[in-house]
Amino acid sequence: MTFQEISSFSQSWGLVFLVVMFIIAIGYALWPSNKKKFDDAAKRALDED
Repeated sequence: MTFQEISSFSQSWGLVFLVVMFIIAIGYALWPSNKKKFDDAAKRALDED
């Protein structure tokens, strides 16, 4: 394999990997059952004072 082939492979599949991980992260953040967990975490920073 040449450097050009490896570079092309990593650029194309790396982009696909990052897009899939972004979609998973957004899905996790917007999943309805996680709302209470995120609300508690947001309020916890204000309660420690």
